[in-house]
Amino acid sequence: MANHTSFPKGFIHSLQDVPGFDEQAFAAVHQNTITPTSVRINPHKQIQLANTQPIPWCRDAVYLQSRPSFTFDPLFHAGAYYVQEASSMFIDHIMRTIYNADDSPFKVLDLCAAPGGKSTLISSAISRDDLLVSNEIIKTRVPILTDNLNRWGNSNVIVTNNDPKSFARLKSFFDIIVVDAPCSGSGMFRKDPAAMEEWSEANVELCQQRQERILADVYPALTEDGYLIYSTCSYSYEEDEAVLDWLCTEFDFESIQIPLESSWNVVESRSAQHKAWGYRFYPDKVKGEGLFAACLRKKENTGELPSYRPKNQSKPNYKEIDLLKPYINQPGEQYFFKLNDDWLAIGKPHRESLEILQQYLYLKKSGVRLGKLAGKELIPDHELALSLIINKNAFIQTELTYDQAIAYLRKDNIEDLDIQEKGWSLMTYQGYALGWAKLLPNRINNYYPKEIRILAQAPAPKGGGPETQE
Repeated sequence: MANHTSFPKGFIHSLQDVPGFDEQAFAAVHQNTITPTSVRINPHKQIQLANTQPIPWCRDAVYLQSRPSFTFDPLFHAGAYYVQEASSMFIDHIMRTIYNADDSPFKVLDLCAAPGGKSTLISSAISRDDLLVSNEIIKTRVPILTDNLNRWGNSNVIVTNNDPKSFARLKSFFDIIVVDAPCSGSGMFRKDPAAMEEWSEANVELCQQRQERILADVYPALTEDGYLIYSTCSYSYEEDEAVLDWLCTEFDFESIQIPLESSWNVVESRSAQHKAWGYRFYPDKVKGEGLFAACLRKKENTGELPSYRPKNQSKPNYKEIDLLKPYINQPGEQYFFKLNDDWLAIGKPHRESLEILQQYLYLKKSGVRLGKLAGKELIPDHELALSLIINKNAFIQTELTYDQAIAYLRKDNIEDLDIQEKGWSLMTYQGYALGWAKLLPNRINNYYPKEIRILAQAPAPKGGGPETQE
């Protein structure tokens, strides 16, 4: 348990002049190890949760009364909701403030995206005509980002694994760039007391330098009149308002004021030099952890991409594409393309963007991976099972009980399964797709990806996740 004296040396003193800081209330709330549990419901896989309280600054988001076992909830694995810290969901409110669907299509970059909370949030906030590029610089964190976006199911998403400086070549490509910057982490002290061991004034200074370098690297990729959303989970002025002043001094930005409700208890601050607006979340004031967020608009043109000339491409295999179309809802809206033996699909409006990004970046996921064709049969990919473009009626569907669903997600044998048909089956729980199995006369072959199977050995409590409404 954290207490006042357990804060790192110099930490409390460093916050004395920071806007909204209340030392006594701040110290008291860090004595409380019970932190709020909050989830964001997938608007395209709507579930009704019982005994919840809405999060006022985010659509489709609620506080739960207690923290259930998400690992043992099939609906979590189906992408029906995402577990996310409530304060960080303020990005949804910023997006709603600056986003106008009439100006669509937008291209949005989430630069520091893993594990995927803000990317799934952005994915819900934009239309299918918009494109989301989710980037993660650390290679080992890319799989969890990809898995979470696969669960969310949208096809207008590309995942990349690049250093921020790689984006400088994509001049004026993005309309919105979200930078949830690596920081000293003080906003997570209550939720993760171990983070205190990493904090020091020297580390704050190093983080500020890194934040400025990341922002400078990605700046050319933002279009004129495009928006930069900057956030940290740090309370330190140096990483927050001081970075806004640095941005406004070094580059041509104007600060955007975000409307607030007084009942939210979010602290609105102004930077010392340029009076740029920032928004601070304190756990003694809001039902959430520490967050700083701000929004700026770029007011200069820093050049354009060279005009795009598509490479000489081989003629599409229309016979194979015709075999794929029955498995997809509204196939006429999709651009089908092949990567090695796999077929993929992405919305037709994003074809040119995809081909441009392929020239500049290392892509890890593009749209939805449909699977391989073996003769006239599709061997479906896990991404297709969870996607929003799947035509479920083209497949056998096998509804599982709770215990059967957990066995399926563990890749264990599924007991008492009544097999009526043979072939590829979409395995579902409460109607939500979990993945694939091949039904055979006397057994099933479980094709749930082994790298994401449930490994935990604790017995699954009945109904593992949040309480749902009947």
